[in-house]
Amino acid sequence: MDRLHSRRKFLNFLAASPLVGTPTVASTIATLLASASGEAPAQSYDVLRGATRAFGPDGIITKPGDALDVFEFEPAAKKAVFAQGAPGHWGYLESGVDGDVTRDANHTAYAKYNIRVQRLIDARKIDTSVKIFGETWGSPIFCCPVSSLGAYDPEAGVAVARAAGKRKHQMILSTVDNASIADVNKAHGWPAWFMLYPTDDWNVTQALVQEAERAGSPAIVLTVDRQGGRNTEDLFRERRLDHRDCTGCHQPGFANEVSRKANFTGIDVSKVTNLYGTGMTWGFVDRLRGIVKGKLLLKGIMTGEDAKESLRHGVDGLIVSNHGGRAEESGQATIGVLVEVVDAVGGKVPVLIDGGVRRGTNVLKALALGATAVGIGRPYVWGLASFGEPGVDRVLEILDDEFTTIMRQVGALNIGQITQNNVTRT
Repeated sequence: MDRLHSRRKFLNFLAASPLVGTPTVASTIATLLASASGEAPAQSYDVLRGATRAFGPDGIITKPGDALDVFEFEPAAKKAVFAQGAPGHWGYLESGVDGDVTRDANHTAYAKYNIRVQRLIDARKIDTSVKIFGETWGSPIFCCPVSSLGAYDPEAGVAVARAAGKRKHQMILSTVDNASIADVNKAHGWPAWFMLYPTDDWNVTQALVQEAERAGSPAIVLTVDRQGGRNTEDLFRERRLDHRDCTGCHQPGFANEVSRKANFTGIDVSKVTNLYGTGMTWGFVDRLRGIVKGKLLLKGIMTGEDAKESLRHGVDGLIVSNHGGRAEESGQATIGVLVEVVDAVGGKVPVLIDGGVRRGTNVLKALALGATAVGIGRPYVWGLASFGEPGVDRVLEILDDEFTTIMRQVGALNIGQITQNNVTRT
């Protein structure tokens, strides 16, 4: 007991010292204090006593630890991408379709839900873990598949995998990331899920699935929301400012399109004309179900009718998604249809959601409305583009901290205690 008392006094001394110059160190000390006593980290209301969070003359953060929220990574990422002379890459990341109505609705729709808080509950110990398909994740927040991460960091999905794995977040790798599923799984420390763009050649579909399963991935996530073209106006506008000779990377023809995509290495793509398999029907889902040995999820479900139909075709899980507002200009936010989808499946399969998640409070709202887990896309890519792996790590840290804080306010000690009673519709 004397040793524990001395240890706590020493940590308190460090916490108050001006020598502790970074938020990360201060946060670590607070965590150690909590573990020493079994209590939540003590809060300080003297903000001037803490380390200064710096930013550059343009008001943009220069270190990931200085970010107050995930939004501060967006201008930092834009600055970094433009500094590389690649405004087209920025346009690709930020673009929705048409007038960005659906992209923006994904986020703003969360404001239509308020959180009901409860008092006088001992919330010092919070468990944010969630179990899905036998996997235990440290957090219900997962990293969504985003294509071509190599445009924002040379290590692409590998850098994301290291950050996510360290914090025990699951991630889903895109078929057309620059990193292979095998390398990502190794960096992650445990197998990631694989998002499948099937192409219009069944032989290629089979090869992609087999390679992902050979690498240990336990779940194949079929994207079903890209059955038509899209008008990505923001991308086209930024492309006007991009004076590089982009033909070095972007040659016509599918083989050239995926020549930098590691998951297609060794696969004959000579007969492929379409990445997305735009002719997919429920019959295709049946055929895919026949070859996927692990779990099969559909990503892009937005109605209760499609959710019920998914069950009839043996699907193991659903992701409510509109591709971050990049698939169609429906104006329909994912959070707005979540309850409809959850009710349709009746607890038979897990229902995940993505789109517009920017705060830990968003995560709690989605879980309260029935989501099993909640995905982020653009925020972690902002972190990746601006600071690489440390940027991704800080984005996840911020969201985890915000989520834990709001769990305490609602008196939910674990994920199972978050229910629809915790939210109200405005």
